[in-house]
Amino acid sequence: MDSTNILEGLNRQYRRVTKTKSVFPSDQSLEKMLYLASENITKKWTQRYRGWDQVLNQLIVLYGERLTEYL
Repeated sequence: MDSTNILEGLNRQYRRVTKTKSVFPSDQSLEKMLYLASENITKKWTQRYRGWDQVLNQLIVLYGERLTEYL
């Protein structure tokens, strides 16, 4: 499985979580919901995907310290 499929699957899970609520009171409330969804989604991951290190490095470049504080 390549990194594109991983990200598409993650986005699909995010859409599933947010589709029932079309408006969020603030950006922070959306961030909290996505964070909690990420926690639940990653608990289900049992296999390390090929190329994940490359994906993670790209995310660190894009999001910097916002991401590294959670690693």
